[in-house]
Amino acid sequence: MLNKKIFITGGAGYVGCRLVPYLLDLGYEVTVYDIMYFTDNFLPKDNKKLTIVNGDIRDKKKIKDSCKNHDIFIHLACISNDASYLLDPELSKTVNYDCFKDLVISAKENKIKRFIYASTSSVYGISNKKDVKEDHPLLPLTDYNKYKGLCEPILLDHSSDDFETVIFRPATVCGYSPRMRFDLSVNILTCNALVNNKIKVFGGNQLRPNLHIKDYCKVVELFIEEKKNKVNNQIFNVGYQNLSIIEIANLVKKTLENKFDYKNIEIIKVPSNDNRSYHINSDKINKVLNFSPKFSIENGIEEIVSRYKSKSFNDPLNNIIYHNVKTLLKLKAE
Repeated sequence: MLNKKIFITGGAGYVGCRLVPYLLDLGYEVTVYDIMYFTDNFLPKDNKKLTIVNGDIRDKKKIKDSCKNHDIFIHLACISNDASYLLDPELSKTVNYDCFKDLVISAKENKIKRFIYASTSSVYGISNKKDVKEDHPLLPLTDYNKYKGLCEPILLDHSSDDFETVIFRPATVCGYSPRMRFDLSVNILTCNALVNNKIKVFGGNQLRPNLHIKDYCKVVELFIEEKKNKVNNQIFNVGYQNLSIIEIANLVKKTLENKFDYKNIEIIKVPSNDNRSYHINSDKINKVLNFSPKFSIENGIEEIVSRYKSKSFNDPLNNIIYHNVKTLLKLKAE
């Protein structure tokens, strides 16, 4: 294990609360830096290898002081998902873009070896291509994916022999996390089926790539440990099953009815103004890093159903803790 000390912004979020325990179990020392909009209650706070810093990534001095003496900088923090347009537009801009260069410079000046940036596959917007590869033009439709994309060249501009940079564009993540989200496609369709025995599909023909949260954790481990010549200054798509929203809904229905004895789950289609539609090709990461996802959408659905049946969620459709934008609106985040 070469890079033992890891600094993660946004580590108390949906992905972070699954990734942090995963990395701790592997023996890494982890510092989570997070503004705690969703609290730190879902992190393993009793683990002696975990340090938690309550901080804003826009606080230039605090971020620079906090990330000293680390080997790897993983940037997850953002105002997440495309519904963030419902918030103050300035919030998305200041968090997702304006402070990014300062984060990169702080990491570089602190002699951190590698900066790993979680972009998003939604930077591709709408594409009719069957397989969207990393060199596809970025055609963002919302502020969220626009600012995610604009950060990428900033990071690559600072890449050097002693400051390695890697960008990945994950598909929409699914599956269970201690800090659960029910505003992501597979998760919310599954939740609707569980609670209401019906699935409301907005649109349905939009094509979406998907990635199980366990595979997300595994690929981050690879980015931490892979040799420089394989990852430095590189961009990777990371996705698994490419399905339309209606296909995902049908998969949820089939899984619940065949494996969990749910009966006659109804699928209702309603109009949608969300036109994002794209299929990503993840051949590059397979070829370069020998990474192939191991967990399917069905695995994610099954995981959520099992947790629901064991009473892990409290009123999942209405409780705002499971919905990012609703939580931020209540907090009046700024």
